[in-house]
Amino acid sequence: MLNMAEGLARLRALAQGPVVSAVADAFHAAGFELAVVGGPVRDALLGRPVHDLDFTTNASPDEILRIVTPISSAQWDIGRAFGTIGARVQGEQVEITTYRADSYDGVTRKPTVEFGDTIDGDLVRRDFRVNAMALQVPGIKLVDPTGGVEDLVAGVLRTPTDPNVSFGDDPLRMLRAARFSAQLGFSIEEGTREAITRLRQTLKIVSPERVQSELVRLMQTDDPARGIRVLVDTGLIEEFLPEVSALRLEVDEHHHHKDVYEHSLTVLQQAIALENSRNPDAEPDVPLRIAALLHDIGKPRTRKLEDGGAVTFHHHDVVGGRMARKRLQALRFDGDTIDAVSTLIELHLRFFGYAEGAWTDAAVRRYVRDAGDLLERLHILTRADVTTRNRRKAARLSSAYDDIEKRIADLSEQEQLDAMRPELDGNRIQEVLGIPPGREVGEAYRFLLDIRLDEGVIGPDAAEQRLREWWAARG
Repeated sequence: MLNMAEGLARLRALAQGPVVSAVADAFHAAGFELAVVGGPVRDALLGRPVHDLDFTTNASPDEILRIVTPISSAQWDIGRAFGTIGARVQGEQVEITTYRADSYDGVTRKPTVEFGDTIDGDLVRRDFRVNAMALQVPGIKLVDPTGGVEDLVAGVLRTPTDPNVSFGDDPLRMLRAARFSAQLGFSIEEGTREAITRLRQTLKIVSPERVQSELVRLMQTDDPARGIRVLVDTGLIEEFLPEVSALRLEVDEHHHHKDVYEHSLTVLQQAIALENSRNPDAEPDVPLRIAALLHDIGKPRTRKLEDGGAVTFHHHDVVGGRMARKRLQALRFDGDTIDAVSTLIELHLRFFGYAEGAWTDAAVRRYVRDAGDLLERLHILTRADVTTRNRRKAARLSSAYDDIEKRIADLSEQEQLDAMRPELDGNRIQEVLGIPPGREVGEAYRFLLDIRLDEGVIGPDAAEQRLREWWAARG
């Protein structure tokens, strides 16, 4: 619940901070208005950490640059066409934008940039009322023309103007609604939610890169599952990630299985909890979180209804990995993220074979080799994938995974398992066999790697002898 007395005290502290004071004094001395705007004002009122100071002013871009240059160590004008000048002031990055009064053509989300002359006009064009507040400095005056404070108190998101117009101008705002709902824990006002459902297809004019960026920012929040529910319930997710809503499989009276959609959201939440407990100071692990959300997307495509009421999803791990790769490529994710997510999905069932019966050391080594540098993430995903309400089964799986992690640690200490290489490298293989680089060297390398996996370290002399025997057997 927002306490206004405390919120106003935090606004005062924001205005009196060294960076804000320095910028405010410079603009005041030059005879221009200046206000901290948007997220920093919202977060200060809510008592949340304030990041990325944004300012708005009636000064033109050229005037902004002239004013900030003496008080900053660096300046950049990449956003000059949109009225924005960036600068580094006392080690902190700030952005200062001329009042805007943009218009849109309804075909693209790129506005026709028009500079405005009032702060109220600038604020009304923003995405949500809770982001349409400003703190004028140095005089410390809260400007709230659309009722943002009331929405903060109510914990609700709504657009400053008609949502049909707002989302029609910039459809990306619909994705932001889901992200802010997750980030702030706010609900979405009914008319705003209905507009998202009605206008969801207009998201097609937004580039895949922009959609990807918003999805990443959603997954970085503390509760992305809340935002995913908004996307699924409004149908907006159908426009860029339909595999998630497809997880809501029909369950008939004769065939029963767990709710895959709810299970996936639970896995996502449990993965985040494990991520935070194991790496409390790390940045949010977006590839892990995406893998947790998508780990079962192969199930709808592989579902088979068996006699007797059973439902099977054979090979949904492999199918899901391929589906995730294709979808993330369409959203223009980078190669490392695509590889990490698809590999985690492909491997997420591997452990459950261990739980049914203890693996040999060779099987453990192969598990580690196949996971590679994703091993820690795979640990988290596999543990998070246990959502059974059967306490005995959950305890058995947890104990089994405790055991495999201990065995991996023990083997790693004994054999430097993380390296997972044969005892002879490619150069030595060529020397021993007297062959040039080529296909046979790769085959020999894999033969020695299998020995390493199955038998552990046997020593270079024994490895050379086995290699010669293998080569001789090949004729």
